[in-house]
Amino acid sequence: MEKKAGGKPLVMVKDVRKEYRMGDETVVALKRINLNVMRGEICCIFGTSGSGKSTLLNQLAGMEKPTRGGVWIGGVPVSRLGENELAAFRQQHIGFVFQSYNLLPNLTATENVAMPLMFRGVPKGQREAAARKMLCRVGLSHRLDHFPSQMSGGQQQRAGIARAFITRPDVVFADEPTGNLDSHTTVEVMKMICEFARKHHETIILVSHDPEMASYADRIVTLVDGEIVSDRRTAKEQIG
Repeated sequence: MEKKAGGKPLVMVKDVRKEYRMGDETVVALKRINLNVMRGEICCIFGTSGSGKSTLLNQLAGMEKPTRGGVWIGGVPVSRLGENELAAFRQQHIGFVFQSYNLLPNLTATENVAMPLMFRGVPKGQREAAARKMLCRVGLSHRLDHFPSQMSGGQQQRAGIARAFITRPDVVFADEPTGNLDSHTTVEVMKMICEFARKHHETIILVSHDPEMASYADRIVTLVDGEIVSDRRTAKEQIG
């Protein structure tokens, strides 16, 4: 998928409904979601706990299949892909930033950041050189050979950002990326995510319950009880 502005949406969600069986009851987590996200857009899926925002993220990333409807990224029907096809698609086109960092504890910062390139078949020397370069870009030049347990939460999340963006993905999903960070580190991390996205015209879909996080987005999509109740653009919009 080429990174071109304009044209068709990069991410398309059509009539997505998600139901869960809980005993004899059916719980409807998403009612009927329709959403288009353009390339280069920073979109915040905003809502309180139980609003359906995490369920929607799982649909977008292919972590779960919708009960009805579908999700497309770059024209590819990710909601219909098999597990092996989906894994290959994620490796080529998707990055993730998690609230809990999700770094492997037995690998150094360099090895953690290099891992997505390993899945692409990049030789070890080349991928670790690229990982060190990315870690320097996020201010971790002094932590290249440190393990996650030797780094602060903010440092681990910086490494997580480096890992998410090292493959220049088409879209990065950020799930409450600053939920475990203090306010000062939160600002640093969000500025870093936005800077990477702007520089390479990458799409960010950010999930958060924090209004401060939403303020970094070009667009805020608010969910209540599994429905979109608001979809507004902000003054920060810089698409095109």
